[in-house]
Amino acid sequence: MKPLPLIVLASVLSLAACVPPTATTSPGPATASRPASTAANPAVGGAAMLADRTIVANASAAPNLTTLVSAVRAAGLTEALSGPGPFTVFAPTNEAFGRLAPGMVETLLKPENKASLTRVLNYHVVPGALTAADLRQRVQAGGGTAQLTTVAGDLLTARVEGGELTLTDMNGTRTYVETPDVRQSNGVVHVVNGVLVPRLG
Repeated sequence: MKPLPLIVLASVLSLAACVPPTATTSPGPATASRPASTAANPAVGGAAMLADRTIVANASAAPNLTTLVSAVRAAGLTEALSGPGPFTVFAPTNEAFGRLAPGMVETLLKPENKASLTRVLNYHVVPGALTAADLRQRVQAGGGTAQLTTVAGDLLTARVEGGELTLTDMNGTRTYVETPDVRQSNGVVHVVNGVLVPRLG
């Protein structure tokens, strides 16, 4: 079977609209100014996140990140995201993947689409450990926006809108940070409510 053409994949993926976080998922004040040793790590999907575990180990324990974990494994990125890093990962929830076009997740997970899947996942990773406070400071220093260069080599645009941290991908789709500052032994994870799409074609 031939791989899905990149331009088609980009078009279908970019149809996923992200919605503002609800009152129950809206992040509270940033806690990044507290020392890592005393800051409480937020739970993800009701599962405890341990700051001495890797990104992959913690994500594997979160019931709302199972699609992301399956995608990481299918792309062969488990070892990389278990490495020393540090990395900042914007982790889409199962619900975020569910807003893609019907059948798109299954299509991405096919072996012939591994290159595209890898590029999509790498677009959710930024080198270094950037807390919510770091991102807000960059946005403020940038006059309202901050450009983040991902591992995929493409840019994400961070903003603070209505007090919420948002990310806009290269297709103009906006995603909200639902759970910030989930500290890991090799970086930090921010759970987001949408799938970010790089330029694929």
